[in-house]
Amino acid sequence: MCGISGFIAFNGKSTTIKQIELMNNQIRHRGPDDEGYYCLSTENQTLILAGKDTAQNHTTNSVPYLPQQQITEYQKQPISLALGHRRLSILDLSPLGHQPLSVDNNYWISYNGEVYNYLEIRQELETLGHKFVSHSDTEVILSAYKQWGAQCLDKFNGMFALLIYDAINKQVFIARDRFGVKPLYYYSDEGGIYLASEIKQFTQLASWQPYLNHQIAHDFLVYGLSDHTSQTMFKHVKQLRGGESAIINTLNFSSIADFKINRWYHLDTSIKQIKYDTASQKFRELFIESVKLRLRSDVKVGSCLSGGLDSSAIVSVMANLLKDNNSSELLNTFSACSIHKKFDEKEYIDEVVTHNKATPFYCYPNLDDLLEVNDKLTWHQDEPFGSTSIFAQWSVFELAKKQNVTVMLDGQGADEQLAGYQGLYFQIYLNELLANGKLVKFIQEIKAFHKLHGIAIKPTLIKSVINLFPPTLKKRIGKFLGKPLYNISWLNNDAFSYQDINPFLVGGMNNRSVKDTLYAQIMHNNLSMLLHWEDRDSMAHSIESRVPFLDYRLVEFIFSLPTEYKINAGISKRILRDGLNGILPDKIKNRISKLGFATPEEVWVKQNHLLFREKLIDALEACPTIFNRTQVLEIFDEIIAGKRAFDFWLWRIISFGTWFKLFKVQL
Repeated sequence: MCGISGFIAFNGKSTTIKQIELMNNQIRHRGPDDEGYYCLSTENQTLILAGKDTAQNHTTNSVPYLPQQQITEYQKQPISLALGHRRLSILDLSPLGHQPLSVDNNYWISYNGEVYNYLEIRQELETLGHKFVSHSDTEVILSAYKQWGAQCLDKFNGMFALLIYDAINKQVFIARDRFGVKPLYYYSDEGGIYLASEIKQFTQLASWQPYLNHQIAHDFLVYGLSDHTSQTMFKHVKQLRGGESAIINTLNFSSIADFKINRWYHLDTSIKQIKYDTASQKFRELFIESVKLRLRSDVKVGSCLSGGLDSSAIVSVMANLLKDNNSSELLNTFSACSIHKKFDEKEYIDEVVTHNKATPFYCYPNLDDLLEVNDKLTWHQDEPFGSTSIFAQWSVFELAKKQNVTVMLDGQGADEQLAGYQGLYFQIYLNELLANGKLVKFIQEIKAFHKLHGIAIKPTLIKSVINLFPPTLKKRIGKFLGKPLYNISWLNNDAFSYQDINPFLVGGMNNRSVKDTLYAQIMHNNLSMLLHWEDRDSMAHSIESRVPFLDYRLVEFIFSLPTEYKINAGISKRILRDGLNGILPDKIKNRISKLGFATPEEVWVKQNHLLFREKLIDALEACPTIFNRTQVLEIFDEIIAGKRAFDFWLWRIISFGTWFKLFKVQL
């Protein structure tokens, strides 16, 4: 797990090594263990350089890719290509794991992530005649590219963002993992294109201008959505999406128009015919194998534990695997709790800890700490974030760092595959059943939802019936019932230009198909946003976060299953519960409620409303032309007075204002 920087010049253009060094320095938190650079001067001279954090024993000529000179000697050197790297040592802690790494001096790589099946790929490559000098997955990745070219991506099971310079073909190969667990951004100026792990790296460039992307800002403020397209909150910064790649021919690269992005991964949407019992057993095997792969590490491994199904499943499988291996290493879990009972899951956390004989660590995120760290948290996130739950996650990684844990497993991605968001998917499932004429099943499910979750039958039934009507008629009915479209009059349209289109619908979500909505959440919107927050929160503390539910084999298998294997008889995540029977504690397996690393945000706001009003005013003053101040404050006062329901929209404005001021954003 690391951070990367890159530059590819337009024909006849250049940048300086100093610019790449400044970019790399911005992400020291992603890789405090080592630093390195591979550059080509405008005169085609190869430079393999060390920085301030490069380990002293790395500077040697015994291995071709280890640094030969100090970067301070070449800072003004004009270059046409650069690969920069920051290393967090996870596999092969020796100098041989240094990056940028080379094979044959013809292929160079700067890479962020982990390919968990590297041992199996290495064995295959060795049978094809490849030799290795290190024990890292990095060398395996580069050798795989040498052997199979761009098709090597199909071999990789893991998370990655990579830059490979192919000196033989004079091209740079760029790719991001299937679901976008690891980030990769790009920005261009008149000299060429820059690539980075975090947006803040571009702020060090002489050409940097932080202009606001109005449409993405609108989507965040109104719908709470970000990372749902290739665009970012900064107008001139874009990202490769998960499952995308690009090849740049360095001999014929004249402008950003020559940067062509391709989709290398497609999630198969077909349904498999498989019996439920067989599917449950298959889920069990795939999930255990996924966790097992993600325990490969040369450093200490722990796990997040919220007390919900997903993280509890990971911890329980980890415990079994450690027991099977007769490991004396204790299983460490890290959890966020709350003094407010409604938001506290310690009862369930303790059940998992006791069941698996884990060593638990707890933190209690509070409002004072949030406000104290908010600027720092925003700086690490690069963009505003949607709720204070991101702070709870931050606190968990901070806790793990104090225990010197470098690798953490987390349950991200399960909800988007297993229809885990009950408020969303229960209604869509009912709509789907009714639309498909499955009336008996529809009645059974609506009764079960009522019995288990207290969902009111009459309004739920009305929603499903209305969903059968054409969209135009549904809008008329909504107005008749006094439910107009979301009111965004609090935005100042004179200074803020956007298209008022629901970005969730653009991504493919709809109210009639669970499968379509799951696909949209995995490939377009919700998952990519959550992975952004996860990456920044973990890497801010120099921790690698691994997500077993996003093993592509598991994702593809779960996605191929019928909806009733995921939701049935009012129970969500059916196949996870049954597939891990005997592994999960019964109290967790049979749990109906769901929280996650939640914070008592509503309680914080209402009990400290004067403080929150002050923070809201600060945010409005940071970007006064974007909001209609009077209307925002009126809405806030109505929420505090109990005349309106609580809305996470309040925090989004505060977070947006913090970010706008911190990054000196311009309209």
